[in-house]
Amino acid sequence: MHEPTAIESAASRRGAQERLLQLAGMYRGLSRRELAQALGRDPSNLFPPNGNPKLDYLARLAGVLDWPLGDVAEAILVAPEDGSPEADDETFADIDTKAKAAHMAGDYAAMRTLAERMERVATMPDQRALAALREGGAWDGMGRYTAQLEAIRRGLQEDVTRPDLRLLLRSNLANAHYTLWYLFEARSMARELIDGFDREAPSARPARAARAFSHYVLGNTDRRLLGQQPENRVRFARTAFASLREAKARYDALAAEFDHDGWRGVANTCRGAIIESEVALGDRDPESALDELTGGVEGWDTGDDAGDRLESRGWWCIFGCNIALRHLDGRELQRHMAKLAPTGSAIAARLGNWAMRERLFTLELMQRQRLNELAGFAVDWTIRQDDVKVLVGTMGRFPSFRNTGWRILQEATVVGSN
Repeated sequence: MHEPTAIESAASRRGAQERLLQLAGMYRGLSRRELAQALGRDPSNLFPPNGNPKLDYLARLAGVLDWPLGDVAEAILVAPEDGSPEADDETFADIDTKAKAAHMAGDYAAMRTLAERMERVATMPDQRALAALREGGAWDGMGRYTAQLEAIRRGLQEDVTRPDLRLLLRSNLANAHYTLWYLFEARSMARELIDGFDREAPSARPARAARAFSHYVLGNTDRRLLGQQPENRVRFARTAFASLREAKARYDALAAEFDHDGWRGVANTCRGAIIESEVALGDRDPESALDELTGGVEGWDTGDDAGDRLESRGWWCIFGCNIALRHLDGRELQRHMAKLAPTGSAIAARLGNWAMRERLFTLELMQRQRLNELAGFAVDWTIRQDDVKVLVGTMGRFPSFRNTGWRILQEATVVGSN
């Protein structure tokens, strides 16, 4: 496939800017002179000749269009190719097989490229929806959760005829909302899916997986809500426990029937989340729960765990940190956090899991606040330059985390990396 030269890329960006300027003029009813005045440009030179607009230009154009700044930048800097795309010599099914293999191998960049090829060769709504589902999976693997959300939404806008495909799209949409901490949206979507399954139990493997996943999302959403709303802690802990136990049972059954190691890993994640719910309900002693969770992650770096199995160990670290911060104080809190947080960070780094990183940064800030309260003054806090890189990446991926990220940068002292 032909790679565009620098000259061709600049021409493509200029073409995209011309189209946006035309839209802006029509939207506002502006003459060329009036549009130039709004953009702070000369009427004879409405856009940069090199095709690389500056931030102030993009911000002004976004204001004229009433578009988000990022959407304007994407429309210009990631401009669509002119002309017809090159013909693809593989069938949709062939490309989909490769996309699934890339997913299994954890090659999410390749998966995204293959999803784009699927979209190009798709001729039916179901195919376009499936391409969007694969694209969403790729964005999820790369930690680009807002992009995943948009891809799944695009798939659901298609006139999908396959019930199992629509169920997978809807359950993945609920999970994307959960990951981004849009908890009430996630809860509503998962609850609606479960109600449908309760009325008509699915028999096909994809629909059964969607049913298990819906319980997983609902249970973990309520588990998060019990921490956000202490006044409703018992109610959310109870519903979290019930949903997570249901999810674990369904994933255990699917894993046994289809010998699916990934589903075994998800079932183990459910098991750790159940432990956190039991402690919140008062049915489990925090120390014994922490001993079990800590024992479940010991030796993680000596085995050959990968994918969902290793991810489950990372989440066990986070569940343990939640319990420690919620139920312990002083030295016992510090002792358990010192064991679990670094292990969770190492697993998140191994997997490139941004959702884990978001939780671990947030939990570390909470721990520092507890230390400051105990000491009566701000305790010194240092972070490495490499940590700042990860922190900035996390801030970009989680809109709800940005205030937390800024607080960490303001309170911590940055030191050189090892």
